[in-house]
Order: sequence, then structure tokens, then C-alpha cells
Amino acid sequence: SDSKSNGIIAQRRSSKILEFGKKNSEISRSKKEMKRLMKMIKPKPGPKQQLRDWQKKLRHECLNIERQIRDIEREERKVQKDIKGSAKRNDMVTAKGLARDIVRSRRIVKRLYENKAQLSSISMHLAESVGTAVTVGNLSKSAEVMNLVNNLMKVPDMALKMQEFSKELTKAGVIDEFVSDAVDDALDYEDVEDEIEEEVEKVLTAIAGETAAQLPEAVKKEKINVPARKTKISPEEESIAQGVGNEEELEEIGARFAKLRS
Repeated sequence: SDSKSNGIIAQRRSSKILEFGKKNSEISRSKKEMKRLMKMIKPKPGPKQQLRDWQKKLRHECLNIERQIRDIEREERKVQKDIKGSAKRNDMVTAKGLARDIVRSRRIVKRLYENKAQLSSISMHLAESVGTAVTVGNLSKSAEVMNLVNNLMKVPDMALKMQEFSKELTKAGVIDEFVSDAVDDALDYEDVEDEIEEEVEKVLTAIAGETAAQLPEAVKKEKINVPARKTKISPEEESIAQGVGNEEELEEIGARFAKLRS
């Protein structure tokens, strides 16, 4: 009789556990349903709130660009000292190698500043669109914003974020949906090596100064070994020309600096 009684108790407990689990499951489903309904009835953000959200994202990207620029310029100051030291030792191969990387890094910095200016311009045009929306009642399309976003989508380091940003702007009606020709950028850099060589000489003169000027003519004209000119630039050169300022690029520049300085 005791075992029968224990069995009945166990069955009751089991049924209570199942009932409790069923109630929890129903509560969980109810909560999910409530969240879904809340999203449906939640009012869409107004133009001013959208502008604040967009400008916050743009400011974040600008700060990221400023950090990259500081990293490059900090490394350049270290390398300038090594160029002077190499020139004093008559080691123009190392000096020119370092000067060449400085020239390339300065090109990247220049493009980064251009990217930052375009981000600021997007913010300004969006503010104008929102200002008009307050009067008209809806956001109007902006060809300027569309062109700027398209340009920034061609920068490998910003492509993904700008694609996401463009979807938000398209949904808000600020720009039309478009397909960016990000990779198919047919720029001609056949003379890039000659241009860099001229800039290298200027950098050497500016940094090494009198030390380089006092060297024998044969030493001054000594050139570092560079690959033959190509009709199409390599992916690395294309990234530099487009102004890639991502962390991988910065690490690569730092590694080249370190190798030449060692």
C-alpha cells in the first residue's frame, strides 16, 4: 500500500511539473507576442531623431579616421629620425626605402582626410533635408548625399558600413536604391612610380637636408630596387591609391617601416 501511495504522489508531482512547464511555455509565448506587437505599434522615429542617429554614426566614423591618421603620423615621426641616421651613414638604400613608405603613407593620410570631409558633407546635407522635412512634412531625396555615399562605398574599409547606412537612407526616402561600382574603379596609375620617385627625393631633401646634399653624387643617385612598372596596379597599390586606412593597412606600413629600420 505504501508503494502504491508513493506512486500516486509521484504521478501527481509529475503532472504538476508538466502543468507548470506548460504555463511557463504559454507565458514565454505571450511575452514574445507582446514584444512583436509593441514593435508593430511603436511609432517610427521622426526626421529629427533619425538625423541624430545618422549623425552619431557619421561622427563615429570620423573619429575612427582621425585615430588612423594619428597612428600613421606618429609612426612617420619615428621614421624621419631613422632617415637622418641612414643618411649620415651614407646608407641611401635604407633612407630611400623609408622615404618611399613615408610618401605612400602620406597619400593614404590625404585620402583619409578626403573621406572625413565627405562624411561631414553627408551630415550637413542630411541636416538640410531634415530641416526641409519639418516644413514639407517628409524627407526629400538628395542627389548630393547619394553621390557622397556612393563614393565612400568604393573605399574598402568603409564599404560594408556605408552599404548598411545606404539601406537606412533608402528606407527613409533620402536616396534611391542603387548598386555601387565599388570594385570597378578604372583609374590609371601608369605613372605612379615616377611620381612617387619625385616625391621621395623631396622627402629626402626635406628630412635629411644638408646631410644628403653633402653625399657624393653617385650615392645620392643610388636607387632602391623596385618592381618594373605595370599597366595594371597590384591590389596593394590600388588599396593605397584609394586611401585604405584600415588597421591591417596600418600594421603593414608599420611592418615595412620596422623592416627597413632594422
